[in-house]
Amino acid sequence: MHRLLVALLAALDALLAAAGGIAVVLAPLALLWVFGVGDPDWGALWPASAAVWHLGHLVPVTVSLPDAYLAATGIDPSFATFTLSLAPLAFAAFTALFAARSGVRAGEAGAALTGWLSGSLVFAAIAVLVALTSNAALVASETGPAILLPSLLFLVPSFVGAVIGAWRVGDDGPVDAVRGWVERMPTVWAPVPGLVLRGLALTTLGLVAVGGVIVVAGLIARSSQVIGLYQASNADAIGATVIALGQLMYLPTLVLWALAFTAGPGFALGTDTAVTPAATQVGALPGIPVLGAVPDSTSSWLLLLALLPVGVGALTGWILRSRMPVTADSEPLAPRLVVAVAVAALTGGVGALAAVASSGAIGPGRLADTGPQPGPLALALGLEVLVGSAILLLSPRFGAAVDDDVRPVFDEQREPAPAFSPGPRAQTPFDRDEHATGPAPTVSAPGTGIASDVWPRSYRDPDDTGSASAQLGDDEVRARIRAAWSEPGDDDSSPGR
Repeated sequence: MHRLLVALLAALDALLAAAGGIAVVLAPLALLWVFGVGDPDWGALWPASAAVWHLGHLVPVTVSLPDAYLAATGIDPSFATFTLSLAPLAFAAFTALFAARSGVRAGEAGAALTGWLSGSLVFAAIAVLVALTSNAALVASETGPAILLPSLLFLVPSFVGAVIGAWRVGDDGPVDAVRGWVERMPTVWAPVPGLVLRGLALTTLGLVAVGGVIVVAGLIARSSQVIGLYQASNADAIGATVIALGQLMYLPTLVLWALAFTAGPGFALGTDTAVTPAATQVGALPGIPVLGAVPDSTSSWLLLLALLPVGVGALTGWILRSRMPVTADSEPLAPRLVVAVAVAALTGGVGALAAVASSGAIGPGRLADTGPQPGPLALALGLEVLVGSAILLLSPRFGAAVDDDVRPVFDEQREPAPAFSPGPRAQTPFDRDEHATGPAPTVSAPGTGIASDVWPRSYRDPDDTGSASAQLGDDEVRARIRAAWSEPGDDDSSPGR
């Protein structure tokens, strides 16, 4: 594909990724402005939409409440200004997935660098435009993070996708050079880099799935509390819709919280609070319906949830072990150990990044500290995945090969089956009497047809008894047939008669 076309498509992908994320916020807020606010200030619609988009891309947003609002609600003036930094990660996930898809397409088209740079520059330009036009008196973000963080959320996944696409088809450049270096490694070490990356992808997907299952289970188990908080909010249809959409945007964040709870370290819902399988200590929580899924107390049985990440590691180890080459000799331990340790370490790193992305402030005062801690979560996930993967990776492979001391016994008891080779067929002369399938007529003169007196008695008309042919015996008929089949010059003494 032409590089200019790749650049244009990558720029279009970046434009759609940014516009799609902003439209998801702008549309419901516009409806809220129209139907939910008596005298709407349309000048505040764009800053509010941009603030939500920035927050979804990990940019902290500073909120300043006006004095009139403080006097009407009785809020302490010390809480007039606070920071929101707990990101609704649905926006970041959408941008990252769109960027990775764009990078893969550019890499597979043979223009990975062109597509990556084009898409990243266009998205960065949009981030600059949003950052410079969205600050207002009520909500504001620092210009530097407002430009840098959204740009990185597109640039990094797009680069990874471009490398993956170029790895699939080749680029005649650095990716092929790395591939050649990997292929020149010793046979037992060559698959290790690919297995490590595959294992990281498997553990990441598996742990996210575990977090999603825990979220669904918590919502079902405590559905009455969630419904009660909805009813206590006294929101009308528009307000309930906005609340539901806001919680949906925070769903990936809740999945990561559930993963931290499953792994053991848990998460915080304010200063000096903890929600873990071992114990739960929380104070007054905001009246957000989805927080009703947080358990008031825990049981020691919940500690068994730590077996789920171990199971993810075991499944990953089983898949990786099945992709390792089978050797006639004993398998070396070092490559398998390196794969297990590397996958566990990288999984722990991903857990730390997930903890950073899913923690922050959701309000003033004690609500400034929410989410999991990076260090404990990384350590717990790394150890649990290491235990599970090591069980399958380091154990001996059964049935893969026959031991040397057993193979001679099999060889002595079992003889090799002879190869199939058809023998030559004996050439015997054709015997007309033996292979005759029926009588043949006597050769008659041209135009006279077949003589009627050459047929055996069984073939003649049973009512014809007066003709001479009816008096012929079967032996004579056979003799006439044999004479009719014989060639001129042949005699009855020739072979095969």
